[in-house]
Amino acid sequence: MSTNGLSASVRSLGVIGPGFGSWPEARAVLAGDTPWVPAPTRVPNPDMLPPAERRRVGAVVKLALCAGAEAVHAAGADASQLATVFASAGGDGANCHAICEALAGDDRRISPTRFHNSVNNAAAGYWGIATGAMATSTIVSAYDGSLAAGLIEALALAHALESPVLLVVYDHPYPEPLAAARRVSDAFAMALLLDPAANAGPRVQLGGFCDAAADLMADPAMEAVRSSIPAARGLPLLELLARDRSGTVVLDYLDDLRLDVSLSA
Repeated sequence: MSTNGLSASVRSLGVIGPGFGSWPEARAVLAGDTPWVPAPTRVPNPDMLPPAERRRVGAVVKLALCAGAEAVHAAGADASQLATVFASAGGDGANCHAICEALAGDDRRISPTRFHNSVNNAAAGYWGIATGAMATSTIVSAYDGSLAAGLIEALALAHALESPVLLVVYDHPYPEPLAAARRVSDAFAMALLLDPAANAGPRVQLGGFCDAAADLMADPAMEAVRSSIPAARGLPLLELLARDRSGTVVLDYLDDLRLDVSLSA
């Protein structure tokens, strides 16, 4: 598969992670304007959902919806008209844990809410409920390469449709004992509103696949976030965006394959 030439302007962003609850907060840290104060990620409640649905969703869906909503609102876009790509390495681990507990107990009945939240497209479904979106929606999962896989899918979809696409990448820690087998240090989400036709704003372009080492963060504490949360593998790209700089970053993809991405500020 060739990714060369796929590009789009970044119209807006949304970010939620350790020590920051929005893109402006993350941008100030990544640009070096504000010291980073590490703190556990605070996952907000998505006001965009009706109260009944809001009570049914877990932290993973809340995380995805709030990051996506920030990007849409920042651009003044109509969420109901946007195609979307949702990318997550593991989906809702807490819900998976609850189902496993139920199946291991005496009463093995699973509630309908647990069941429909167990599928990996739950965030996309709730996004449709919240926004009334009927446009194309794709869900991808590629373990630690989910960010790169989502970026490839979103840019390919944007060019195929010749219209903007919202990419939302998100991950949340697993509870024990699942966490012992799959350690995700904290919650993190980033959303990019990608517009292939826009001329203003920074433009992201895919290069080719490569075997070069992935770019790291200079700050060891921030690098620990990047390396321990799959969705945070995009921090080097976010740093370029925060500093309004052109450059190239190498992102994790598969075990023996990385993705070369360039940014024109």
